[in-house]
Amino acid sequence: MILHFNQITKDNKKFIDDIVGKPFTLYQAFKMGGIGSKRMSIDNTSENIYHLLNSTSDINYSNIELRPNGIIVMINKGLERYHWVIPFRQLVIYKTDKLSIHAQGKYITFKNNKSYKENKKFIDKIIDMKSDNQKKYAMPIYG
Repeated sequence: MILHFNQITKDNKKFIDDIVGKPFTLYQAFKMGGIGSKRMSIDNTSENIYHLLNSTSDINYSNIELRPNGIIVMINKGLERYHWVIPFRQLVIYKTDKLSIHAQGKYITFKNNKSYKENKKFIDKIIDMKSDNQKKYAMPIYG
């Protein structure tokens, strides 16, 4: 779900916390080595996200915030801010020559440049947390 997030309200915070969990504490974030990505250059998006990008020839950037049960992809369009809230159960990540995040019938692809390489450890952390999260809901195997 994509939220227009210029004004933070209690309802918005509660909605996000219900979907992807409350933010990590400062201690937890420090212990994990960080919970936010550096900005990444957007290469391509699905049509239902494209309208959120700057229409000029400027480079579009995005950040990712890690939460206990998912991620938030933050997109800035001028002074407007949008948050794409993705629980782990809906998240699909493709790491080829570019990074691609898919969920809820939408996708966003990031350029393979210096910022992508700087975020490699963070992306691996997201994949590990998604894997751990899926183990909680794994079907039992009876023999």
